[in-house]
Amino acid sequence: MFLVCGEALFDFFLETEDGPAAATYAARAGGSPFNVAIGVRRLGSDSGLLTGLSTDLLGQRLARVLRDEGVSTAYAIPTDRPTTLSLVGLDAEGVPAYQFYKNGSADTGVRPEDLPALGPEVEGVHFGSYSLAAPPTADAFAGLARARSGGFVTLDPNIRTNVEPDMDVWRERLGALYPHVALLKISAEDLELLHPGMKPEIFAEARLADGVRLVVVTDGGEAAHGWTRSGLRASATPPRVRVIDTVGAGDTFQAALIARLIQRPEGALAALDGLDTPALAELLDYAARAAAITCSRRGADLPRAADLLAASQG
Repeated sequence: MFLVCGEALFDFFLETEDGPAAATYAARAGGSPFNVAIGVRRLGSDSGLLTGLSTDLLGQRLARVLRDEGVSTAYAIPTDRPTTLSLVGLDAEGVPAYQFYKNGSADTGVRPEDLPALGPEVEGVHFGSYSLAAPPTADAFAGLARARSGGFVTLDPNIRTNVEPDMDVWRERLGALYPHVALLKISAEDLELLHPGMKPEIFAEARLADGVRLVVVTDGGEAAHGWTRSGLRASATPPRVRVIDTVGAGDTFQAALIARLIQRPEGALAALDGLDTPALAELLDYAARAAAITCSRRGADLPRAADLLAASQG
């Protein structure tokens, strides 16, 4: 089982406005790690979610969604803290902006001593998004990353400046994680926030020197690039689709990378180390095609393996 660590919440999308005092919202279960866990499962691999999961009504719904998707909640930590809420606005191109309501919430209140011991069935762990910068959960996950160092650890910063606006905090938190990470995916947008003006290849070189085995930089509908510590580089451009919105596209890309690697018979780490240039390009192409499918749908509706097969045959 691949274990994803991070937030689970409800996104509220504005549907209609009936004057200044009335609006209709559509609520969808979400959160970047929540989406990644579902994405890995939909692509055919066992997954679980480690998060603080509220016992309130919304938390119960989150648990039900996970169960319905086949995602394990064995490592979810029940709490009476409330579920985080996120208001989501979309611009003309379908790019989301988020406003989080998370003070005292379930997913940011996980303490190091709350973490369960991981069993031998856990073959890898993923970290990402605001849980990395919101203590005490950030401290708990930093300790878990150290404990899993040398294994298949993946990371997507997925920076949320309205949760933690101080980029020095993000740089410090992420800098402590890099030496323990095998696979790092980062968007060009997040890279610009962290290191304004830095070229992707310079960032990749620095992270590979930290010990990361594969660094991937995505750029929306443009080409994604990957670099390995063995000196390989490859790129893949996503197929053109009619974009409904981009909610969950980055999570889909991450989930597809993970699923593709853990499904290798030699294991994810050996697969990473054994990549040649064509295999790296194929890995990036698979993830890019998966993300494109999500962009063609409303919200974070991540594809299943059958969707990718159908798209490749269509």
